[in-house]
Amino acid sequence: MDNSVEAKLRAEADHCYQWSNGPGAAYAVHDHPYRKILYVARGSITFTPTGRPPIEMRAGDRIDLPAGTEHGALVGQDGVVCWEGQAINF
Repeated sequence: MDNSVEAKLRAEADHCYQWSNGPGAAYAVHDHPYRKILYVARGSITFTPTGRPPIEMRAGDRIDLPAGTEHGALVGQDGVVCWEGQAINF
């Protein structure tokens, strides 16, 4: 599945890369100076945008966070593998 996820992302973003985390990994609230596009390849992760309901994501799901969107995240019980890109020129 990773190849199709990577291909989808590369069609809409620059600076694409894959990352992963183990179960329960948590990201503190932060933001990015670029539009972040992310696809979940395996596992699950819940994003917590400030002031909005949590967004639970599983394999095949996509999220598009505008530049400056504050968010945290919590990785699910099976860990997660994601493809992420920066949509600067799109």
